[in-house]
Amino acid sequence: MSVTLSTVGEACADFNVLYCLLHHQGSLFAAWYDAAHRITVGCRRTGGQHWETFQPEGFWLPQRNRDAAITDYDSHNYLTMAIDSEGYLHLSGNMHVDPLIYFRSERPLDIHSLRVVRSMTGEREDRATYPLFFKDSQGRLLFRYRDGCSGNGDDIYNLYDTAQRRWSRLLETPLLDGEGQRNGYARPPVAGPDGWWHLIWMWRETPHCETNNNLSYARSRDLRHWETSSGTSLTLPISRAKGEIVDSAGIGEGLINMVQEIGFDTQRKPLLIYHRYDQSGHSQAYLARPDGAGGWQKQQLSQWDFRWDFKGPGSIPPDLVLQPPRVVEKNRLEVGWYTLWTGAGRWLLAEDSLNVTETLPAQAPLPEALSQPYQHLHPAAEVQLLAAQNSDYSPQSRYWLRWEALPICRDEPYPAKVAAGKLELVEVTTN
Repeated sequence: MSVTLSTVGEACADFNVLYCLLHHQGSLFAAWYDAAHRITVGCRRTGGQHWETFQPEGFWLPQRNRDAAITDYDSHNYLTMAIDSEGYLHLSGNMHVDPLIYFRSERPLDIHSLRVVRSMTGEREDRATYPLFFKDSQGRLLFRYRDGCSGNGDDIYNLYDTAQRRWSRLLETPLLDGEGQRNGYARPPVAGPDGWWHLIWMWRETPHCETNNNLSYARSRDLRHWETSSGTSLTLPISRAKGEIVDSAGIGEGLINMVQEIGFDTQRKPLLIYHRYDQSGHSQAYLARPDGAGGWQKQQLSQWDFRWDFKGPGSIPPDLVLQPPRVVEKNRLEVGWYTLWTGAGRWLLAEDSLNVTETLPAQAPLPEALSQPYQHLHPAAEVQLLAAQNSDYSPQSRYWLRWEALPICRDEPYPAKVAAGKLELVEVTTN
Protein backbone atom coordinates (compact mmCIF):
# COMPACT_ATOMS: atom_id res chain seq x y z
CA MET A 1 0.00 0.00 0.00
CA SER A 2 1.31 3.44 -0.92
CA VAL A 3 -0.17 6.73 0.27
CA THR A 4 -0.04 10.16 -1.37
CA LEU A 5 -1.03 13.40 0.39
CA SER A 6 -2.04 16.60 -1.35
CA THR A 7 -3.63 19.85 -0.19
CA VAL A 8 -7.31 20.45 -0.92
CA GLY A 9 -7.58 23.85 0.74
CA GLU A 10 -7.70 25.69 4.06
CA ALA A 11 -10.22 24.55 6.69
CA CYS A 12 -11.29 25.96 10.03
CA ALA A 13 -9.66 24.22 12.97
CA ASP A 14 -11.32 26.01 15.89
CA PHE A 15 -14.17 23.51 16.17
CA ASN A 16 -14.88 19.91 15.22
CA VAL A 17 -17.46 19.11 12.54
CA LEU A 18 -17.72 16.49 9.79
CA TYR A 19 -17.11 17.32 6.14
CA CYS A 20 -17.99 15.37 2.99
CA LEU A 21 -16.04 13.70 0.16
CA LEU A 22 -17.69 12.11 -2.89
CA HIS A 23 -16.11 10.09 -5.70
CA HIS A 24 -17.95 10.17 -9.04
CA GLN A 25 -16.59 8.61 -12.23
CA GLY A 26 -13.02 9.54 -11.38
CA SER A 27 -13.79 13.07 -10.15
CA LEU A 28 -13.77 14.10 -6.49
CA PHE A 29 -16.16 16.53 -4.81
CA ALA A 30 -15.63 17.86 -1.28
CA ALA A 31 -17.50 20.23 1.05
CA TRP A 32 -16.00 21.89 4.13
CA TYR A 33 -15.81 25.15 6.13
CA ASP A 34 -12.97 27.56 5.42
CA ALA A 35 -11.06 29.71 7.92
CA ALA A 36 -14.03 32.09 8.16
CA HIS A 37 -16.48 29.19 8.77
CA ARG A 38 -17.95 29.63 5.28
CA ILE A 39 -19.30 26.67 3.27
CA THR A 40 -16.75 25.81 0.59
CA VAL A 41 -17.15 23.24 -2.18
CA GLY A 42 -14.25 21.81 -4.15
CA CYS A 43 -13.85 19.60 -7.22
CA ARG A 44 -10.87 17.73 -8.62
CA ARG A 45 -11.60 16.53 -12.14
CA THR A 46 -10.68 13.11 -13.50
CA GLY A 47 -6.97 12.92 -14.22
CA GLY A 48 -6.25 16.34 -12.70
CA GLN A 49 -4.47 17.46 -9.56
CA HIS A 50 -5.89 20.98 -9.17
CA TRP A 51 -8.93 21.68 -6.96
CA GLU A 52 -11.52 24.18 -8.17
CA THR A 53 -13.38 25.83 -5.28
CA PHE A 54 -16.64 27.73 -4.94
CA GLN A 55 -18.57 29.29 -2.06
CA PRO A 56 -22.33 29.33 -2.69
CA GLU A 57 -24.42 32.27 -1.49
CA GLY A 58 -26.78 31.61 1.38
CA PHE A 59 -29.59 33.63 2.97
CA TRP A 60 -29.97 35.49 6.24
CA LEU A 61 -30.90 33.56 9.39
CA PRO A 62 -32.29 36.22 11.78
CA GLN A 63 -32.53 33.81 14.73
CA ARG A 64 -28.80 33.03 14.35
CA ASN A 65 -27.77 36.54 13.31
CA ARG A 66 -25.66 35.09 10.50
CA ASP A 67 -25.85 33.89 6.92
CA ALA A 68 -26.95 30.32 6.14
CA ALA A 69 -23.62 29.75 4.33
CA ILE A 70 -21.63 30.53 7.50
CA THR A 71 -21.55 28.24 10.51
CA ASP A 72 -20.86 28.85 14.19
CA TYR A 73 -19.35 26.27 16.60
CA ASP A 74 -22.06 23.62 16.52
CA SER A 75 -20.79 20.12 15.76
CA HIS A 76 -24.26 19.15 14.53
CA ASN A 77 -23.68 21.39 11.49
CA TYR A 78 -21.96 18.82 9.28
CA LEU A 79 -22.12 18.96 5.48
CA THR A 80 -23.52 16.28 3.17
CA MET A 81 -23.59 16.00 -0.64
CA ALA A 82 -25.12 13.88 -3.36
CA ILE A 83 -25.05 13.57 -7.15
CA ASP A 84 -28.34 12.53 -8.76
CA SER A 85 -28.72 10.26 -11.80
CA GLU A 86 -28.53 13.27 -14.16
CA GLY A 87 -25.30 14.52 -12.59
CA TYR A 88 -26.69 17.49 -10.63
CA LEU A 89 -25.04 18.26 -7.30
CA HIS A 90 -27.04 18.50 -4.07
CA LEU A 91 -25.61 19.98 -0.85
CA SER A 92 -27.13 20.39 2.60
CA GLY A 93 -25.98 21.01 6.16
CA ASN A 94 -25.20 23.72 8.72
CA MET A 95 -28.51 23.04 10.47
CA HIS A 96 -29.42 22.42 14.11
CA VAL A 97 -33.12 23.16 14.50
CA ASP A 98 -32.81 25.69 11.66
CA PRO A 99 -34.68 26.43 8.43
CA LEU A 100 -33.73 23.95 5.71
CA ILE A 101 -30.38 24.86 4.12
CA TYR A 102 -30.12 23.25 0.70
CA PHE A 103 -28.19 23.98 -2.50
CA ARG A 104 -28.51 22.41 -5.97
CA SER A 105 -26.39 22.92 -9.07
CA GLU A 106 -27.92 24.41 -12.21
CA ARG A 107 -25.57 22.42 -14.44
CA PRO A 108 -24.38 18.80 -14.09
CA LEU A 109 -21.16 18.31 -12.11
CA ASP A 110 -20.60 22.07 -11.92
CA ILE A 111 -19.85 23.34 -8.42
CA HIS A 112 -19.87 26.95 -9.66
CA SER A 113 -23.58 26.67 -10.48
CA LEU A 114 -24.63 25.67 -6.94
CA ARG A 115 -27.53 27.90 -5.88
CA VAL A 116 -29.58 28.00 -2.72
CA VAL A 117 -33.05 26.39 -2.99
CA ARG A 118 -35.27 27.71 -0.22
CA SER A 119 -37.52 24.66 0.09
CA MET A 120 -37.95 21.04 -0.96
CA THR A 121 -41.65 20.46 -0.35
CA GLY A 122 -42.35 23.66 1.62
CA GLU A 123 -43.74 21.78 4.62
CA ARG A 124 -42.08 21.08 7.98
CA GLU A 125 -38.82 22.73 6.96
CA ASP A 126 -38.41 25.41 9.65
CA ARG A 127 -36.65 23.28 12.31
CA ALA A 128 -34.37 20.91 10.41
CA THR A 129 -31.43 18.86 11.74
CA TYR A 130 -29.45 15.76 10.63
CA PRO A 131 -29.69 15.99 6.82
CA LEU A 132 -28.90 12.77 4.96
CA PHE A 133 -28.81 11.99 1.24
CA PHE A 134 -28.92 8.35 0.13
CA LYS A 135 -30.16 6.28 -2.82
CA ASP A 136 -32.67 3.46 -3.03
CA SER A 137 -32.28 0.19 -4.96
CA GLN A 138 -33.48 1.95 -8.14
CA GLY A 139 -30.83 4.66 -7.83
CA ARG A 140 -33.35 7.34 -6.89
CA LEU A 141 -32.14 10.10 -4.59
CA LEU A 142 -33.70 10.39 -1.14
CA PHE A 143 -33.26 12.91 1.65
CA ARG A 144 -33.92 12.36 5.34
CA TYR A 145 -33.90 14.98 8.08
CA ARG A 146 -35.37 15.54 11.52
CA ASP A 147 -38.12 18.10 11.93
CA GLY A 148 -38.25 19.36 15.50
CA CYS A 149 -35.76 19.14 18.33
CA SER A 150 -34.00 16.56 20.44
CA GLY A 151 -36.61 14.90 22.62
CA ASN A 152 -39.48 16.07 20.41
CA GLY A 153 -39.03 15.53 16.65
CA ASP A 154 -39.91 13.39 13.64
CA ASP A 155 -37.81 11.94 10.82
CA ILE A 156 -39.03 13.09 7.40
CA TYR A 157 -38.19 11.32 4.10
CA ASN A 158 -38.24 13.05 0.69
CA LEU A 159 -37.89 11.58 -2.82
CA TYR A 160 -36.35 13.46 -5.76
CA ASP A 161 -37.79 13.42 -9.30
CA THR A 162 -34.83 14.07 -11.64
CA ALA A 163 -37.05 14.70 -14.69
CA GLN A 164 -39.03 17.45 -12.97
CA ARG A 165 -36.23 18.48 -10.59
CA ARG A 166 -38.69 18.39 -7.74
CA TRP A 167 -38.90 16.83 -4.28
CA SER A 168 -41.97 15.13 -2.83
CA ARG A 169 -42.66 13.13 0.31
CA LEU A 170 -41.63 9.47 0.19
CA LEU A 171 -44.03 8.81 3.05
CA GLU A 172 -47.27 10.63 3.81
CA THR A 173 -46.46 10.42 7.51
CA PRO A 174 -43.23 10.53 9.51
CA LEU A 175 -41.63 7.11 9.83
CA LEU A 176 -41.17 7.37 13.61
CA ASP A 177 -43.65 9.02 15.96
CA GLY A 178 -42.47 10.51 19.23
CA GLU A 179 -46.09 11.37 20.09
CA GLY A 180 -45.02 14.88 21.07
CA GLN A 181 -43.11 13.48 24.05
CA ARG A 182 -39.85 12.14 22.57
CA ASN A 183 -38.04 11.51 19.30
CA GLY A 184 -36.46 8.51 17.66
CA TYR A 185 -32.71 8.76 17.05
CA ALA A 186 -32.24 6.52 14.02
CA ARG A 187 -29.18 5.47 12.09
CA PRO A 188 -29.42 5.71 8.28
CA PRO A 189 -31.38 2.83 6.73
CA VAL A 190 -28.95 0.08 5.71
CA ALA A 191 -29.46 -1.93 2.50
CA GLY A 192 -28.73 -5.53 3.47
CA PRO A 193 -27.50 -8.44 1.34
CA ASP A 194 -30.90 -10.06 1.98
CA GLY A 195 -32.76 -7.46 -0.13
CA TRP A 196 -34.21 -5.66 2.90
CA TRP A 197 -33.62 -2.19 4.27
CA HIS A 198 -32.80 -2.38 7.99
CA LEU A 199 -33.36 0.46 10.46
CA ILE A 200 -32.36 0.76 14.11
CA TRP A 201 -33.10 3.60 16.49
CA MET A 202 -33.54 4.49 20.13
CA TRP A 203 -35.96 6.89 21.75
CA ARG A 204 -34.97 10.06 23.63
CA GLU A 205 -37.19 11.88 26.09
CA THR A 206 -35.35 15.23 26.35
CA PRO A 207 -32.35 17.01 24.78
CA HIS A 208 -30.16 15.28 27.41
CA CYS A 209 -28.37 12.26 25.94
CA GLU A 210 -28.75 10.11 29.07
CA THR A 211 -32.53 9.97 28.42
CA ASN A 212 -32.06 7.57 25.47
CA ASN A 213 -34.05 4.37 25.89
CA ASN A 214 -35.42 1.25 24.13
CA LEU A 215 -33.25 0.18 21.17
CA SER A 216 -35.70 -0.62 18.35
CA TYR A 217 -35.71 -2.23 14.89
CA ALA A 218 -37.76 -2.42 11.68
CA ARG A 219 -37.18 -3.64 8.11
CA SER A 220 -38.60 -2.79 4.69
CA ARG A 221 -38.36 -3.90 1.06
CA ASP A 222 -39.17 -0.47 -0.41
CA LEU A 223 -38.71 2.09 2.43
CA ARG A 224 -42.48 2.63 2.38
CA HIS A 225 -43.88 -0.50 4.01
CA TRP A 226 -42.25 -1.57 7.25
CA GLU A 227 -42.42 -4.66 9.44
CA THR A 228 -40.85 -6.36 12.46
CA SER A 229 -38.06 -8.94 12.26
CA SER A 230 -40.65 -11.72 12.30
CA GLY A 231 -42.72 -10.21 9.44
CA THR A 232 -45.51 -8.45 11.33
CA SER A 233 -46.60 -5.31 9.45
CA LEU A 234 -46.14 -1.99 11.20
CA THR A 235 -48.62 0.85 10.77
CA LEU A 236 -46.87 4.18 10.20
CA PRO A 237 -45.83 6.23 12.00
CA ILE A 238 -44.07 3.82 14.37
CA SER A 239 -44.39 4.80 18.01
CA ARG A 240 -42.46 3.33 20.90
CA ALA A 241 -45.46 1.24 21.90
CA LYS A 242 -45.99 -0.14 18.37
CA GLY A 243 -42.37 -0.78 17.39
CA GLU A 244 -40.19 -3.84 17.94
CA ILE A 245 -37.89 -3.34 20.93
CA VAL A 246 -34.55 -5.13 20.79
CA ASP A 247 -33.23 -3.97 24.16
CA SER A 248 -35.53 -2.32 26.70
CA ALA A 249 -32.76 -0.37 28.43
CA GLY A 250 -34.33 2.56 30.24
CA ILE A 251 -33.31 6.15 30.85
CA GLY A 252 -29.80 6.31 32.30
CA GLU A 253 -28.92 2.73 31.35
CA GLY A 254 -26.31 3.60 28.74
CA LEU A 255 -27.95 3.59 25.31
CA ILE A 256 -26.35 6.26 23.13
CA ASN A 257 -27.46 7.16 19.61
CA MET A 258 -23.85 7.64 18.45
CA VAL A 259 -23.09 3.94 19.01
CA GLN A 260 -25.59 1.76 17.17
CA GLU A 261 -24.57 -0.02 13.97
CA ILE A 262 -25.80 -2.80 11.67
CA GLY A 263 -23.76 -5.61 10.10
CA PHE A 264 -24.64 -9.03 8.67
CA ASP A 265 -23.60 -12.66 9.17
CA THR A 266 -22.99 -15.34 6.53
CA GLN A 267 -26.70 -16.18 6.53
CA ARG A 268 -27.42 -12.50 5.70
CA LYS A 269 -29.11 -11.96 9.05
CA PRO A 270 -28.74 -8.48 10.56
CA LEU A 271 -26.42 -8.03 13.52
CA LEU A 272 -27.03 -5.01 15.76
CA ILE A 273 -24.16 -3.72 17.86
CA TYR A 274 -24.65 -1.10 20.58
CA HIS A 275 -23.46 0.26 23.91
CA ARG A 276 -25.22 0.08 27.26
CA TYR A 277 -24.32 -0.40 30.91
CA ASP A 278 -24.17 -3.81 32.57
CA GLN A 279 -25.66 -4.63 35.98
CA SER A 280 -22.58 -3.14 37.66
CA GLY A 281 -22.95 0.13 35.75
CA HIS A 282 -19.94 -0.47 33.51
CA SER A 283 -19.90 0.31 29.79
CA GLN A 284 -20.22 -2.78 27.60
CA ALA A 285 -20.66 -3.69 23.93
CA TYR A 286 -23.64 -5.88 23.05
CA LEU A 287 -24.60 -7.74 19.89
CA ALA A 288 -28.16 -8.75 18.95
CA ARG A 289 -29.51 -10.95 16.13
CA PRO A 290 -33.20 -11.71 15.34
CA ASP A 291 -34.32 -15.30 15.78
CA GLY A 292 -37.14 -14.97 13.21
CA ALA A 293 -39.87 -15.54 15.80
CA GLY A 294 -39.90 -12.11 17.36
CA GLY A 295 -37.07 -12.71 19.81
CA TRP A 296 -33.44 -11.60 19.80
CA GLN A 297 -30.27 -13.53 20.52
CA LYS A 298 -28.13 -11.13 22.58
CA GLN A 299 -24.53 -11.40 23.64
CA GLN A 300 -22.24 -9.19 25.72
CA LEU A 301 -18.92 -8.90 23.88
CA SER A 302 -16.77 -6.76 26.19
CA GLN A 303 -15.64 -7.17 29.77
CA TRP A 304 -14.74 -3.56 30.47
CA ASP A 305 -14.44 -2.05 33.94
CA PHE A 306 -14.99 1.64 33.09
CA ARG A 307 -18.12 3.76 32.66
CA TRP A 308 -18.65 6.21 29.80
CA ASP A 309 -20.76 8.53 31.92
CA PHE A 310 -22.27 10.83 29.31
CA LYS A 311 -24.87 13.41 30.31
CA GLY A 312 -26.50 16.63 29.17
CA PRO A 313 -27.32 18.35 25.88
CA GLY A 314 -25.11 19.23 22.92
CA SER A 315 -22.57 17.24 20.93
CA ILE A 316 -20.40 14.87 22.95
CA PRO A 317 -17.05 13.42 21.81
CA PRO A 318 -16.98 9.84 20.46
CA ASP A 319 -15.17 8.37 23.45
CA LEU A 320 -16.38 4.89 22.46
CA VAL A 321 -16.80 3.56 18.92
CA LEU A 322 -18.14 0.18 17.78
CA GLN A 323 -17.80 -0.83 14.14
CA PRO A 324 -20.46 -2.82 12.25
CA PRO A 325 -19.89 -6.58 12.53
CA ARG A 326 -18.55 -8.19 9.37
CA VAL A 327 -17.80 -11.68 8.07
CA VAL A 328 -14.08 -12.47 7.91
CA GLU A 329 -14.22 -16.20 7.14
CA LYS A 330 -16.63 -19.11 7.29
CA ASN A 331 -18.49 -19.05 10.60
CA ARG A 332 -16.33 -16.21 11.91
CA LEU A 333 -17.25 -12.58 12.47
CA GLU A 334 -15.21 -9.54 13.41
CA VAL A 335 -16.06 -6.39 15.37
CA GLY A 336 -13.64 -3.48 15.67
CA TRP A 337 -13.77 -1.11 18.65
CA TYR A 338 -12.15 1.92 20.20
CA THR A 339 -12.51 3.45 23.65
CA LEU A 340 -10.81 6.38 25.35
CA TRP A 341 -9.93 4.07 28.26
CA THR A 342 -8.58 1.00 26.44
CA GLY A 343 -7.45 2.14 23.00
CA ALA A 344 -8.49 0.15 19.93
CA GLY A 345 -8.85 -3.53 19.13
CA ARG A 346 -11.05 -6.11 17.46
CA TRP A 347 -12.90 -9.22 18.48
CA LEU A 348 -13.26 -12.43 16.51
CA LEU A 349 -16.62 -14.12 17.15
CA ALA A 350 -18.09 -17.56 16.61
CA GLU A 351 -21.03 -16.93 14.29
CA ASP A 352 -23.45 -19.40 15.89
CA SER A 353 -23.00 -18.37 19.53
CA LEU A 354 -21.73 -14.80 19.00
CA ASN A 355 -19.14 -15.56 21.68
CA VAL A 356 -15.78 -13.80 21.52
CA THR A 357 -13.11 -16.36 20.60
CA GLU A 358 -10.12 -14.04 20.26
CA THR A 359 -9.16 -10.43 20.95
CA LEU A 360 -6.68 -8.92 18.49
CA PRO A 361 -4.96 -5.56 17.89
CA ALA A 362 -6.80 -3.06 15.71
CA GLN A 363 -6.23 -2.97 11.96
CA ALA A 364 -5.95 0.65 10.82
CA PRO A 365 -7.02 1.40 7.22
CA LEU A 366 -4.27 4.04 6.93
CA PRO A 367 -0.69 4.32 8.22
CA GLU A 368 -0.46 5.22 11.91
CA ALA A 369 1.44 8.44 11.17
CA LEU A 370 -1.62 9.93 9.50
CA SER A 371 -3.62 9.66 12.72
CA GLN A 372 -1.06 11.74 14.62
CA PRO A 373 -1.21 15.58 14.55
CA TYR A 374 1.62 17.27 12.66
CA GLN A 375 0.20 20.69 11.74
CA HIS A 376 1.14 22.13 15.19
CA LEU A 377 -2.15 24.04 15.53
CA HIS A 378 -2.69 23.46 19.26
CA PRO A 379 -1.73 20.72 21.77
CA ALA A 380 -5.39 19.66 22.01
CA ALA A 381 -5.95 19.40 18.23
CA GLU A 382 -7.19 16.04 17.01
CA VAL A 383 -6.90 14.35 13.61
CA GLN A 384 -10.06 13.77 11.58
CA LEU A 385 -10.04 11.10 8.86
CA LEU A 386 -13.07 10.73 6.58
CA ALA A 387 -13.38 8.06 3.87
CA ALA A 388 -14.93 9.08 0.56
CA GLN A 389 -18.24 7.68 -0.61
CA ASN A 390 -18.98 6.72 -4.17
CA SER A 391 -21.83 8.77 -5.62
CA ASP A 392 -24.07 5.68 -5.55
CA TYR A 393 -23.15 5.29 -1.85
CA SER A 394 -21.29 2.03 -2.37
CA PRO A 395 -18.14 1.45 -0.24
CA GLN A 396 -15.03 3.38 -1.20
CA SER A 397 -11.64 3.27 0.48
CA ARG A 398 -9.14 4.78 -1.97
CA TYR A 399 -9.67 8.45 -1.05
CA TRP A 400 -9.84 10.11 2.36
CA LEU A 401 -10.01 13.63 3.75
CA ARG A 402 -7.64 14.51 6.56
CA TRP A 403 -7.69 17.62 8.74
CA GLU A 404 -6.89 18.66 12.31
CA ALA A 405 -9.22 20.54 14.65
CA LEU A 406 -9.90 21.28 18.30
CA PRO A 407 -12.07 18.71 20.12
CA ILE A 408 -15.87 18.71 20.34
CA CYS A 409 -16.89 21.22 23.00
CA ARG A 410 -20.67 20.80 23.50
CA ASP A 411 -21.34 23.12 20.52
CA GLU A 412 -19.61 26.05 22.23
CA PRO A 413 -16.34 27.75 21.24
CA TYR A 414 -13.33 25.87 22.59
CA PRO A 415 -11.42 27.94 25.19
CA ALA A 416 -8.49 28.46 22.81
CA LYS A 417 -7.77 30.28 19.57
CA VAL A 418 -6.18 28.50 16.62
CA ALA A 419 -5.40 29.41 13.04
CA ALA A 420 -6.92 27.54 10.13
CA GLY A 421 -5.35 24.24 9.12
CA LYS A 422 -4.77 22.30 5.94
CA LEU A 423 -7.48 20.09 4.49
CA GLU A 424 -5.65 17.23 2.78
CA LEU A 425 -6.56 14.47 0.36
CA VAL A 426 -5.17 11.06 1.21
CA GLU A 427 -4.96 8.78 -1.83
CA VAL A 428 -4.32 5.09 -1.23
CA THR A 429 -2.90 2.84 -3.93
CA THR A 430 -2.85 -0.91 -3.27
CA ASN A 431 0.05 -2.79 -4.78
